[in-house]
Amino acid sequence: MTVPQVPGGPEKKHRRQEVVIAVLAAVFTLVLAGLYYLLRPEELGPRQPISFSHRFHVSTKELSCFLCHAGAIDTPRAGIPPLQTCLLCHSHIIIDHPEILKLRDHYDQRRPVQWVRVNNLPDYVYFDHSIHLHRGIDCGRCHGNVSQMDRVAPVFDFKMGFCVQCHRDCRATHDCLACHR
Repeated sequence: MTVPQVPGGPEKKHRRQEVVIAVLAAVFTLVLAGLYYLLRPEELGPRQPISFSHRFHVSTKELSCFLCHAGAIDTPRAGIPPLQTCLLCHSHIIIDHPEILKLRDHYDQRRPVQWVRVNNLPDYVYFDHSIHLHRGIDCGRCHGNVSQMDRVAPVFDFKMGFCVQCHRDCRATHDCLACHR
């Protein structure tokens, strides 16, 4: 004896399975995206008024850190480049990109960009970038692998122990007045 087929029976069940699979795939994708951002903190630096990808400019375009942060070579502060530095290239290339248009607007109006500070030391700490560079300390030792960051995020907590350990590792001075002036 054969069982009569209910209209839409197997097809309805198959469609339900497809919907369940689609929903599970969407949930799985969202979970993976969430984990990506949780497990890659270098991607989650603070938003800046004008987006700038260090990863693109350093890794893809192979620009030196010192093109923009020239102060690091011979002054205590690395500094943020003036807008003219950005416009050395962006007066000629991808000039219509929305972020470049924001940059040009600030430049034309002589209005400074209010960048969000990423790395900070207490006021009572003296740190000289140039001394560290001239002693062969790579920027990544303190700033992490910036060449892989779209938005720069602090990688290390700049507490005294971090600096003292580095000074021990590099056989540098332990004189308190070197950093506390």
